[in-house]
Amino acid sequence: MATLNKLSTALVAAYDRTAAPNYDRTVSVNPLVAELATWYEKFRTAMDYREDEVILRSTIERILKRRLILGGNGKTVAAPLIRELVWARYFPDSSIPESQVTKVAEAIDLYLKLEEKIHKAHSLNKGVINEWMMHLLSSEIEHLLKPNDPKDVMSNFIFRIFKDLVSISDDTEEVRDLQVFIAVRRAYASDDLAFLRYHLFIQYFGVLSEEKLEKIAEHFLTAYRQIEQQFKYPAKDKIHTYIKDRTIPFLILDDVLRKHRGKAYGLVSNEEYLSSEVLAACNARYKSTAGKVRRAIVRSVIFIFVTKAIFALFVEGAFERLFYGRTYWASIIVNIMTPPILMIIVGLLMPSPSRENSYRILRKINTILYGEPAQLGTPLIVKKRPNKIDPLLWFVFALLWLATAALSFGAVIFILTKLGVNPFSQGVFIFFLAIVSFVSYRINRTAHKYILKDKKENLGSLVFDFFFMPLIQIGRRLTLTMTQINIFLYIFDFIIETPFKGIFAFFEQWFSFLRSQREKLD
Repeated sequence: MATLNKLSTALVAAYDRTAAPNYDRTVSVNPLVAELATWYEKFRTAMDYREDEVILRSTIERILKRRLILGGNGKTVAAPLIRELVWARYFPDSSIPESQVTKVAEAIDLYLKLEEKIHKAHSLNKGVINEWMMHLLSSEIEHLLKPNDPKDVMSNFIFRIFKDLVSISDDTEEVRDLQVFIAVRRAYASDDLAFLRYHLFIQYFGVLSEEKLEKIAEHFLTAYRQIEQQFKYPAKDKIHTYIKDRTIPFLILDDVLRKHRGKAYGLVSNEEYLSSEVLAACNARYKSTAGKVRRAIVRSVIFIFVTKAIFALFVEGAFERLFYGRTYWASIIVNIMTPPILMIIVGLLMPSPSRENSYRILRKINTILYGEPAQLGTPLIVKKRPNKIDPLLWFVFALLWLATAALSFGAVIFILTKLGVNPFSQGVFIFFLAIVSFVSYRINRTAHKYILKDKKENLGSLVFDFFFMPLIQIGRRLTLTMTQINIFLYIFDFIIETPFKGIFAFFEQWFSFLRSQREKLD
């Protein structure tokens, strides 16, 4: 029997620890109200394109903003916030102890106090401070509601492996460790900016408490600048890509250890049993990824179709009536229907991992658990500042990039012109085509998430990069901009959602009243 290495022994011991049962009263909701709230939440999240791993945190942030905007505090916000999360089935009914409500309320009040003290201590933009507080608080609340998440245990394990495999030749080990930490949280845990800010804030100051408020407020500006500087580090993308390409075995290993939590050491002591469980976990992940891809396509179709349809009807239609004297419905229908159809076609062409891929993952996991130290490929050596490209060569590259962009967009314009689409509608079509290209690229990456890749370039990838990367890059910028300024999300969050959730609360209390009256008859 192979022996676990030192790091893996600590990892398995962490998964073997089980949480003590909690016998407190729990938060329970009406099942009918929960069913309605779940359907509303699915539609709302479909309009806000985010990774599955950060939807809970972003939902907490959304509820906080809506409930704090009118001057709420921990006492008035914590309980309804948790009820909304249980309504929408982010947590199973009766799974959150009522004692957690008090902890969430204390966290809300602490961060509100911190925000007030930072305003007094520094002249930093109020919008920036509020964004930071919402990011920190929503992340803190998720960690309170999901304590001892194995994702954090595995992230720390991965960090300890890769900090010795990555070197920055012209910078300090401290910066190297920070960049590896950020890359691991992005690549393995799929942390968004809010989670990254929260983890670095905790690294810098420790857990927020009443005693630390004054000190944190005093030094917040320094911490803010240093943390934001890390997100702009020149070599961050190289480090992130290196680690992301090697996280697949860790994701499968986490699945297996979670399944056998409390009995993990017995699992890893039996290599044959471990192998069968790893292969089963691979198959389960492949199936879940296929489902995730389908959900991502549905959400993307809704996101694109709703924004595109409203834009086409209210902007494109008005423009055509103003400048052409009538609305070209055929052009508008083509513009509305093409992006969702393209998304569906992309979904049908997604690949499925092979059995050999599962065996390759198994071999990597054996290396992680039993190797001394874990050997996961050639170490990465980078520079903070990459070697400067010759100005003439850079100019040639820029011209080639512009030429490929012109060729890609020119081909689309040529086809649309042949179909008789007017210039304004062509611009709208290209705008949404770029967004669809980026979203499709993201979904394709999700479909390939568990496929161990051969890093050799082939003709297909070179052709793809040459013709489609400019379109995808533009689509990425447009998607991020649309997410930030999407007026429909503001309408949903502050005009529709507030009365909608009020109706849910009314009916839940009404059903509770009826139940109490019925119980009097028993």
